[in-house]
Amino acid sequence: MKHFFSIIGGMGTIATESYVRLLNHRVKINRDQDYLNYILVNDAQVPDRTSYIKDHTKPNFFYDLRDDVLGQAKLGPDFYVMPCNTAHYFYEDLSRLTPIPFLNMMRIAVHQFVEKYPGETNIGLIATEGSIYDHLYEDEIHRVDREVEFGGPEIQPMVNELIYSDIKEKGFVDGKLYHRILQKMHDEYGCNVILLGCTELSLAQEKAPDHPYNVIDPQSILADVSIELALKIRNGMDPKEACSKYLYK
Repeated sequence: MKHFFSIIGGMGTIATESYVRLLNHRVKINRDQDYLNYILVNDAQVPDRTSYIKDHTKPNFFYDLRDDVLGQAKLGPDFYVMPCNTAHYFYEDLSRLTPIPFLNMMRIAVHQFVEKYPGETNIGLIATEGSIYDHLYEDEIHRVDREVEFGGPEIQPMVNELIYSDIKEKGFVDGKLYHRILQKMHDEYGCNVILLGCTELSLAQEKAPDHPYNVIDPQSILADVSIELALKIRNGMDPKEACSKYLYK
């Protein structure tokens, strides 16, 4: 197969399925050959990211991802994507394993926030406890001179219920709970824009988009960027040149 990219997924599987579904439905097609070429590594056995980030005595998820990246490197993809926000804890280590471009979903999303909402000086963030605990998104947002609003102590339990109890454990998106979280972040904590810092939250946005709030959805953004790059490369652009636009430092 020529001109394909590798998806390091399975964290979780239903969220990865959402990313692939966005790819397949957003690319413009007239025939089978118009779809994108990609290899999906749905590594559902990657240890829990938040558990390790909060407690380093827990299984380290880096080694599973390292094996996935190196295994794909042998096949020669044009670039990598990893539709899991919290797994970007090891982004720098993983990207150094190979010279193949490795997109950073978090940085791409934060830069799109700045471009789309240049007048907003802060952004609401809902995410896994792991992403918040290690300041993964907070650091990226501060790098572009913006501030972060996390909401009050009632927000994280609601987010955890949506991510873990509903989506990861039951495969169910509680649209009403998702909307209630967005409403509280907007009405009670003044967030005109809310960043969805977990791909399960991106799944919630895909399944329950009928709300009036402005969201930055990294998985949706990553899908659009993946399509853009894959088509440029298919049409003859060098992969490193195509990806350079999105390899923010």
